[in-house]
Amino acid sequence: MAKKKTPRIESKVINQQMGEILSERYLSYALSTITSRSLPDVRDGMKPVHRRLLYAMSQLNLKHDLPPKKSARVVGDVIGKYHPHGDSSVYDAMVRLAQDFAVRYPMVDGQGNFGNIDGDNAAAMRYTEARLTRVAQLMLDGIEQDAVDFRETYDGSENEPVVLPGAFPNILANGASGIAVGMATNIPPFNISELCEASLAMLEGDIDAKGLAKIIKGPDFPTGGTLIEPKANIIHAYETGKGAFRVRAKWEREELGRGTYQLVITEIPYQVQKSKLIEKIADLINAKKIPLLDDVCDESAEDIRIVLVPRSGNVDDELLMEALYRVTDLETRFNMNMNVLEHQPSSNKDGGALVPRVMPLKEVLQAWLNHQQEVLVRRSNHRLEKVKHRLEVLEGFLTVYLNVDRVIQIIRTKDKPKEELIKEFKLTEIQAEAILNMRLRSLNKLQEIELKAERDDLAKERDDLEKLIKSEARQWTVIKKQIKSLHEEFGSNTFLGKRRTKIGKALEPVDMEQLEEAMIEREPITILCSAKGWVKAMKGHDLDPKAVKYKDGDRERFRVEAMTTDKILFFASNGRFYTVGGDKLPPGRGFGEPVKLLVDIPKDADVVDMDIYDSAAKLIVAADDGRGFIVKMEDCLAQTKNGKQILNVSGTTEAKLCKFIAPDHDHIAVMGDNRKMIVFDLSQIPEMSKGRGVILQRYKDGGLSDLKTFKWDDGLGYKYGAGETLVEDLNPWLGERAQAGRLPPNGFPRSKKFG
Repeated sequence: MAKKKTPRIESKVINQQMGEILSERYLSYALSTITSRSLPDVRDGMKPVHRRLLYAMSQLNLKHDLPPKKSARVVGDVIGKYHPHGDSSVYDAMVRLAQDFAVRYPMVDGQGNFGNIDGDNAAAMRYTEARLTRVAQLMLDGIEQDAVDFRETYDGSENEPVVLPGAFPNILANGASGIAVGMATNIPPFNISELCEASLAMLEGDIDAKGLAKIIKGPDFPTGGTLIEPKANIIHAYETGKGAFRVRAKWEREELGRGTYQLVITEIPYQVQKSKLIEKIADLINAKKIPLLDDVCDESAEDIRIVLVPRSGNVDDELLMEALYRVTDLETRFNMNMNVLEHQPSSNKDGGALVPRVMPLKEVLQAWLNHQQEVLVRRSNHRLEKVKHRLEVLEGFLTVYLNVDRVIQIIRTKDKPKEELIKEFKLTEIQAEAILNMRLRSLNKLQEIELKAERDDLAKERDDLEKLIKSEARQWTVIKKQIKSLHEEFGSNTFLGKRRTKIGKALEPVDMEQLEEAMIEREPITILCSAKGWVKAMKGHDLDPKAVKYKDGDRERFRVEAMTTDKILFFASNGRFYTVGGDKLPPGRGFGEPVKLLVDIPKDADVVDMDIYDSAAKLIVAADDGRGFIVKMEDCLAQTKNGKQILNVSGTTEAKLCKFIAPDHDHIAVMGDNRKMIVFDLSQIPEMSKGRGVILQRYKDGGLSDLKTFKWDDGLGYKYGAGETLVEDLNPWLGERAQAGRLPPNGFPRSKKFG
């Protein structure tokens, strides 16, 4: 027995570079994503999933004036017949078309829970119902009249429209967004009333982007808000198809009496979730990043009502809102990118190709108008064929009425009456078939009159249709009437046509210093530094002495009233300045903390003075040997914990004093440990950024005890008992810098301090 040969399987080997194969496959995938999923067609403004949704709903006869059906039924038809994808993606697209806060002119009338502006999801599709809106029916108007081409579905069992007739300018009225491979689109919604007016203006004559901007003032978002983009930027965006639109929330002030008020947000920017916005504001309040704001609460019902409570009635409402605009989504920018699929006709039977392109606003409108012209011509041709067919039938019927007896005789006596009728009366196949299908009751005189009237009307309609098809001018006249009718239905005085996004003034320059200052929390504090170098910050000014506590054996040495936003300078005996923020100081609930834990002051150095930083102020610093100089306070600001060396001291001397110099002070009084005082002009002391300085007073024994600057005309005051003594005649002590001086006035404190 011969062995049976195994059939040889021929393998197909592709000899091609891997890079080329990947490039081809990726390009195929990219084009498929761009044209069949992510970018809208400029003619009807729809992606395939939206187009299939509306067509499936029209096939289910879900008109706006008929009862709705379960959403699951619609989704089932879409994924079973037209859209070979998951049900969740289809239902999500359907939900968005029903949300009046997501779509400017909803295409789906949803019954049930279809989500809300807080970001809550819609109910499952088995719990909701849907039907088409009036806008969606306009998009489908004429689809049964050969207005557009159809193609086979993915499995070849059904046909679906390539594009919708789109009597509504959906591409601009509702906008679109999508991310494809290597490109994206983001088109804002515009007002339908303004779009109709702009379309009519384009049909009347040539109009540029500047002219369009006078009619279409800007996007019209479903959630309202205020558009504050400069007019020049809007015109540029219309010209190029790319741009950005800044939108702010709409707010109003409500007076509460007794000098208090609250702000109420009534509209928020497009695509902002209300719940997340409120959560963000609350977080900023808790983090004390918006000190002007005290509280936020949501009082929304069907309308948005977000209440903002300022910290006090003295807070400027404009400044508060400006601060919120900069750190929250109460102000957003919508980036426009009119990247759409443009239909390029072809002489082949494939109907042409869809090519992605960023189009200016005028070209997008023109593409919609051109599509309407094509739809009108196709519908007219379809109607013309119907009219001609009916006229042909009517001519046959009228022939019967002229020869009714002979027709009846042929039908009754002839074996093949159809052929006999055609032969004898020169009828067509269609006419003969129609005559044979007539009922006897139709052969009355009244019916004949009606048929003649119908024939005359149809003959007139045929002539009008033929003229319309041949004349482009007539076609644009009809389109104008259609647009005017659309404008009447969705005019600016109707609910859907009324503009929601108000056009506001362009932003004026903001005082950034004032705004930044307002954004910082400012609270009054009193800073206390003890004799042993412990520091703390207590809330408020004018502290009750009983509220201040120190460790046993310790006492108060320095006290300054400041704000949490102030910087505090510590001057140490090593001649260095150290800087600490007022908000970084330890709280005053306990004894505080040693200054040396806050900054790196050496163990053998002590705090000499403590002052609030003032960039415009000047200081006089001096060592215990009587040397010193004037220094600008801005030169004393330290950037590190190690401080900044200003007064150079040797191993045997220490920094002794640091005093403010008032702007009107012109003289200085210096007191030594030897109880001698010298007065001289401040101009004798040099201004330096650092160094040892010059001799202020010369000593044989001891060193510097105290000094004080003053205005000569006001005299020199010093502490005496519970009050103050003023010395007006200072000529006995007036001298030159570096002199020894003389004994002070009688009654000068034994502490040798001016107080």
